Amino acid sequence: MENKTVKPFVINEDNVAYYANKIALWIHDLAHAADRKGVVLGMSGGIDCSVVARLCQLAKVNIHLVMMPYGDDMANSKSHSDAMLLIDKFGLKYHIYDIQPAVDALVTKNMDFLSATTAANKELSLANLRPRVRMTYLYQLAQMGSLFVAGTGNMAERTVGYFTKWGDGACDFNPMVMLTKQEVYTLARYLEIPDSIIDKKPSAGLWEGQTDEDELGMTYAQIDAYILDGTSGDESIDKLIEKRIAMSAHKFAAIPIFKG
Repeated sequence: MENKTVKPFVINEDNVAYYANKIALWIHDLAHAADRKGVVLGMSGGIDCSVVARLCQLAKVNIHLVMMPYGDDMANSKSHSDAMLLIDKFGLKYHIYDIQPAVDALVTKNMDFLSATTAANKELSLANLRPRVRMTYLYQLAQMGSLFVAGTGNMAERTVGYFTKWGDGACDFNPMVMLTKQEVYTLARYLEIPDSIIDKKPSAGLWEGQTDEDELGMTYAQIDAYILDGTSGDESIDKLIEKRIAMSAHKFAAIPIFKG
């Protein structure tokens, strides 16, 4: 499969200030054109949402962060303390909403479905409930406050479809879609994100101990290389990336409709 990804720009240490301000201006103009009063953003304590939070702050739009743990999972993974480091350092508004009661209420008890599924599909369906509940809550807040929901998925994640459909993939705008993971790190350092956030292994927080790269079976550096150079440098990884691209195509396609 030919890599048809087109990367129109590359952010590096020399031009990071220019692009940080350009993205911030884009966010500012979007919010004002739509007469939004600000932005609401899910805060996991990870690097992607931290960078988006700082870009919104640089854009001088009101931003409200929401930490949405499932019980004590954020505390167990240091996500809470990392999020609070960012919040305290930059004076960001936030609140905490525990999604566990909402998620648990949605878990099916239908034995027909439970007996017919596989263990892997059951585990994945439960994991994906969490980002879908989080996004539902964010959109309630957004509508109540005339706010935009900010997206945080980067180009590496989107290339391999590493997001939950109608979950963390849903948003009103996303400043990160054309940024490789390395560019996110470059912006993070420029925006003075705390080192503990920059240095930790990326995780979607789907379950205890989960990390993105372990689940994907590849590194972000390999995906970035595939985006920029057309190959990760490892033929087996290239094939895995291309398999993921094909499997996740439905996440990007328009909803099929019958036209007669």
